[in-house]
Amino acid sequence: MRRKQVLQGNIIVAKAALAARCNFFAGYPITPSSEIAQFMSRELPRMGYDFIQMEDEIASLGACIGASLSGRKVLTATSGPGFSLMQEHLGMAVMAEIPLVIVNVMRGGPSTGLPTKPSQSDIMQARWGTHGDHPIIALYPAFADEIYSETIRAFNLSEKFWNPVIILLDEVLAKAHEDIELPRKNDIHIYKEKIHRIKDLNIYDREIGENPPRVDFFKGYPIHIDGLEHDKHGWPTSDPETVNKMQTLRMQKIYHYLDEIVKFKEYYMEDAEIMIFSFGVSARSSLAAVKMAREQGIKVGLFQALTIWPFPKIPLKERFKQIKKVLTVELNMGQTKYEIERISLDDVEKKALLRANGIPFTPNEVLDKIREF
Repeated sequence: MRRKQVLQGNIIVAKAALAARCNFFAGYPITPSSEIAQFMSRELPRMGYDFIQMEDEIASLGACIGASLSGRKVLTATSGPGFSLMQEHLGMAVMAEIPLVIVNVMRGGPSTGLPTKPSQSDIMQARWGTHGDHPIIALYPAFADEIYSETIRAFNLSEKFWNPVIILLDEVLAKAHEDIELPRKNDIHIYKEKIHRIKDLNIYDREIGENPPRVDFFKGYPIHIDGLEHDKHGWPTSDPETVNKMQTLRMQKIYHYLDEIVKFKEYYMEDAEIMIFSFGVSARSSLAAVKMAREQGIKVGLFQALTIWPFPKIPLKERFKQIKKVLTVELNMGQTKYEIERISLDDVEKKALLRANGIPFTPNEVLDKIREF
């Protein structure tokens, strides 16, 4: 029989990471994510694994890259200012196709901003923070059980697709203490790819839609890892044909598997005439508002995105064939609302509930906006 526990969101992340067999953490403490590092600093050494507090977030992600290349399953956690510092190394991990998981507990910004207040304003940074065309996976849970399951899924996706995966939280989700029943060990699916012994240098040579093999940088044949664009051997190149192939390989290893990566939940959408699009703490307020509106006879439903990137374009386009009114609810000045506007039909009436002052929306505020249609 599973036992209910009252756990803080950050601790749920840390426990899920350990359940996913994370065995390396490098980070720098920053509000409001610090409890993740604190928990891992205690638990990883007890298990015979490694925790390192680095001098800053740049070094933290660099250490994670090195540890991942040695075959470790790695995690780091930060907030907006630290996530900004990580962007160059994030690009390196994308270019070199290195699996790792980054938790960004969002707070008000820009700059030092509002360290103890929630925000959802790093949505676009998660997608485009590092320069260049690149694939990324970003997940954003809204409820305690989702924090656990999406953290597990982040590690699985990172390992399977050889790519950084970002877990977005907001200060409310990270700091709130809630009831949760953690799944049994045998009920957790952990993706594990066999470490391949390299026989030659062609570590990046594969077909479109395939991933390179998981290798241990310190065992077997020498391999070359570089942040420069590279050929199938890992050696730098600027040959246009090779560059085009490598860029396509990196993109399509993600976009070939959207059905597996893109995840969402729907509430009361069967007969909905109005759809709310939301995520994270704002989805919680939105769901409460939907239930209130339904009691008043308003046919409204919620589309809760669990995968923010790649953006759930295909399922949303299907919903826009059904509904003609959409309300985007997010704690920023309007980031995913532009994505909604791009993919919705011209005859869909669009509204947005936005703010970035560190105060989450109440269900009544969302309900009042619903009534404006």
